[in-house]
Amino acid sequence: MRSIRAARPDGAPIYVILDNLSAHKNWRIRAWARKNKVELCFTPTYASWANPIEAHFGPLRQFTIAGSDHPNHVVQTRALHAYLRWRNANARHPDVLAAQRRERARVRSEKGIRFGGRPFIFAA
Repeated sequence: MRSIRAARPDGAPIYVILDNLSAHKNWRIRAWARKNKVELCFTPTYASWANPIEAHFGPLRQFTIAGSDHPNHVVQTRALHAYLRWRNANARHPDVLAAQRRERARVRSEKGIRFGGRPFIFAA
């Protein structure tokens, strides 16, 4: 968080989107955020579809973990870092964008919920 704040030395407010992990709600984190003009924005509970980062986890699992047999955590970490370097260098590649769209659709449909938290009911 300190590096994020340091990236905006002009003191402009920074908004951080977080899930509802209890560690994110620690009083020390909240106090630091208030003091440093960082607003913590929590996604609704059980609403992974509302968190933009979720669309990146599916391809990450698919390309680095699924079907793998890494001998240890060091090798797995290297594979994750290699994927992230490739992903960042190819952020606008059509295949990457298509994979993100598919994952977003999968996450949204996971519980059959639309934005607003209510089940989507098809009209007859």
